Amino acid sequence: MKDLIWKKHDRGESTDPAIMDFLAGEDIELDKELLLFDLQASAAHVRGLQQIGILSDVESDRLLGGLSVIEQDFSNGIRDLDSSFEDGHSAIESWLTEMLGDLGGKVHTGRSRNDQVAVALRLYMKDRLGHLRRICADIAAVLLERVSMDGDLPMAGYTHLQPAMPSSAGLWLAGHAEAFIDNAELAVLTYRWLDASPLGTASGFGVNLDLPRDAVAKDLGFARLLVNPQYAQNSRGKIELQALSVLSACTLDLRRLAWDLSLFTTHEFGFVKLPAQYCTGSSIMPNKNNPDTVELLRAVHGVVQGAQTELATVLSLPSGYQRDLQATKPPLLRAFRKGLQGLALLPGLLTGFEWQTERMRKSITAEMLATDHAINLARDGVPFREAYRTAAAEMAELNDEAIAQSLADRTSPGGCGRLETEILQARLDSLED
Repeated sequence: MKDLIWKKHDRGESTDPAIMDFLAGEDIELDKELLLFDLQASAAHVRGLQQIGILSDVESDRLLGGLSVIEQDFSNGIRDLDSSFEDGHSAIESWLTEMLGDLGGKVHTGRSRNDQVAVALRLYMKDRLGHLRRICADIAAVLLERVSMDGDLPMAGYTHLQPAMPSSAGLWLAGHAEAFIDNAELAVLTYRWLDASPLGTASGFGVNLDLPRDAVAKDLGFARLLVNPQYAQNSRGKIELQALSVLSACTLDLRRLAWDLSLFTTHEFGFVKLPAQYCTGSSIMPNKNNPDTVELLRAVHGVVQGAQTELATVLSLPSGYQRDLQATKPPLLRAFRKGLQGLALLPGLLTGFEWQTERMRKSITAEMLATDHAINLARDGVPFREAYRTAAAEMAELNDEAIAQSLADRTSPGGCGRLETEILQARLDSLED
């Protein structure tokens, strides 16, 4: 491992390989996902140091040039993080020093690895929450488009997994669309909540330099400062939990939608045929066509839930920076990687599946018209409990006309006959960049 940036050489600090491997943990691999954000923050910090005269114009230009080269090399696979570095922060300083000599060491003036990782993580979460919002909006858009094409198709509605009332493809599609519009809005709210820069708070106590924190925050695209240095450390883990909470809401709805599709593709339901590319075969049964993709989509939420639990257990800590906070990175990055990967498959899946309309129609039985019958009697003045008993005893006539009338008459706002998708579309449109 290269010289540690914190080693004084005259204090006997341990560099035992086993201990250093334990201390570094997964940082090198994880920091590959954070390095571009770290470089972005480093460049803004350099410009801030130039603004207050700590760096000359020439020094600033050389450092910014070096950071730009590192960014290009890393993006193009020419430069990589490996086990010779303790973490991504030390790698950046080491590379700059190799390129620029002692000037490279000036990049760390007035900052700590504590605020360096805190700002990189906030930039990462802003990026991922923006991506999450866009995916949720795309999912909702596909669902609403299918409502416009397939909304009138009748299908059985279920409660307790038992036949309940006549429903429609439109009601099912619009219900999931509204869920993902909610999720997109939640991502926006959380983005705004954590859109604050901790850069310049150093190790949690500030520094004896008049750092232009507001200007640097603006340079990085933050809406405001995270003002208090102690809170810059105490907020670590807390904001990650909130970001995971948003992701969890999305993958919870992903799991429910995937469960529906899993049921709808069974022989017993037969409502849906999935696109071939989302299915696989059996290694032994030639007749099988398995909905493996939707089954694994159901499992994504478990990864996110596990990450939430793992992260929360770390946070039994006093104020200020503690090394335990390093353990908040793995669950955060792992959950967003898996969650976004799964959610990104939904638009194509939802665009490509086919309704099996004959099976959907046959799923509706005469008994399922009983609730409509009871409400019609109540509308004519019969006390509802009496109407309820009467409808239970009288079998309604079932035909295509009766089913269509049942759906059309469901005019309570949001019901099958009045889906109000224009309200959902307006909310979705308001989420556009």
